[in-house]
Amino acid sequence: MSCLLCDISEKLQKGKHKEVKELVEQALADGFSAKDIFEKGLLDGMSEIGEKFKINEVYVPEVLVAARAMKAGVEVLKPYMAAGDIKPAGKVCIGTVKGDLHDIGKNLVKMMMEGKGIEVVDLGVDVSPENFVETAKNEGCAVICCSALLTTTMGAMKDVVDLLTAEGIRDKVKVMIGGAPITDAYCKSIGADAYTSDAASAADVALSFCK
Repeated sequence: MSCLLCDISEKLQKGKHKEVKELVEQALADGFSAKDIFEKGLLDGMSEIGEKFKINEVYVPEVLVAARAMKAGVEVLKPYMAAGDIKPAGKVCIGTVKGDLHDIGKNLVKMMMEGKGIEVVDLGVDVSPENFVETAKNEGCAVICCSALLTTTMGAMKDVVDLLTAEGIRDKVKVMIGGAPITDAYCKSIGADAYTSDAASAADVALSFCK
C-alpha cells in the first residue's frame, strides 16, 4: 500500500485531524482515487482503532479523536461521495429506545459503524418503534440498531421486532440491540437478530448484515 495512504491511516489513529485533512487533499492532488483514499486510508485507520478498542488497547477518548480525524478526511471527499465515486457499505438506522435518553453508547456505535463505511441514520434518543420502522422503510435501511440503558425501557426493543413483523418486513430488516442491561439471552427471547457487548463488534456485525 502507498506510504501516503499509510500516513493517512496512521495520523487518523492518532487523532491528527488537520494533518489527515491535508494528507487527503495531497492524495487527491497526487492522483489517488477517492475510493482508495477512503477505503485504504480512512477506513483502514478506523478499523485499526476498532480492533484496538475491542482489546482495550485504546479507550473512548482515543476513539472520539480518531472519529473527528476521519470526519475531517471525509469532508474533503464529500464531493466524490455525492458524485457516486464512493458507495456506502450499507445503510442502518440507530437510536435509543422510547423513554430512554442515554446516548453515549449509541454515539460510539454510530462512529464505529461510520468507520466501516456504513451510512448511519441517527434518530437520537426516545425513539418510538414506529419511528424506527418508518425510517427503515423510507430510507431503505438493512438494519435497525436499538440501544437502551434502563431495564424499564428495554421492552421497547421487542415492540420494534413485533412491529416489523406486523408490517410484513421482518425478513428484510435485521434488528441489533445493545446497552448495559441487554444480554444475548434477552436478544433471543424477543426474536432480535444480534446482540453485541461493544461498539466495535456492533460495527462488524452490522457490516456483515449489510452485505
